[in-house]
Amino acid sequence: MTELLRERRGHVERWTMSNPSNRNALDDAVVDALLQACSQAAGDPTLRFIVLTGDGHAFCAGGNLGGMASSLGKPCGEGEPDPLVAMNLRFGDLLHALAALPQVLVAAVDGPAFAGGLGLVCCADFVIATPNASFAAPEVTLGIAPAQIAPFVWKRLGHRGARQMLLQARRFDAAQAHALGLVDEIADDLAAATELFAQSLTLCAPRAVASTKQLLHELESHAVRDMRAPAAQAFAASLRGTEAPEGIAAFAQKRQASWAQ
Repeated sequence: MTELLRERRGHVERWTMSNPSNRNALDDAVVDALLQACSQAAGDPTLRFIVLTGDGHAFCAGGNLGGMASSLGKPCGEGEPDPLVAMNLRFGDLLHALAALPQVLVAAVDGPAFAGGLGLVCCADFVIATPNASFAAPEVTLGIAPAQIAPFVWKRLGHRGARQMLLQARRFDAAQAHALGLVDEIADDLAAATELFAQSLTLCAPRAVASTKQLLHELESHAVRDMRAPAAQAFAASLRGTEAPEGIAAFAQKRQASWAQ
């Protein structure tokens, strides 16, 4: 199954995460496909706008935890490289690649944008959402550190908003996310709204936009050091610890985790 659909119309390319059966959860295949798309887009001077969206009334429900089940609560073998670190580092590479795109990146969000999906949203230059969109970083309720997305949530929302998202694990609807500054525009028709938005930006010269984005990216790099490696270590440690097995089991069984009782 193709997990990333790419459609080009003129100067605009639409990237659709397409696995609605699991609400477009991130797995190795879609991460690799998005990384490849970023690499190709970075070298395409004729491409001016990228719209990142999801199929089936969901943007992205976060990481696919199914592939990590065998590692939950189990320490990695002594002296062996931890595959969870490599996997999570790959996701960090994707977030950095999205943020560094020379094109204007618009996240078009319908339905849930949770966990890693929230991280993708926070990499965008602009966010357009339907009234049905919702945003959350529930990782800490599962005993997992939202390590890779934390710097991008912080850059998008600042200290206060990042703490509400990452430490309280609050769920925000579209209106609340707009008030917080996460969402730029709320629209019933995402396709029409993103097309109109891209059209309004054609007044902006593409090389000037790319140069300005690069300056902003360098400014952010000075403000926030690259956290990919320590974030991957923190993510792997949380999954291999004692809390993640209990948190994920509680979620699956629709009960409170032991620390909430």
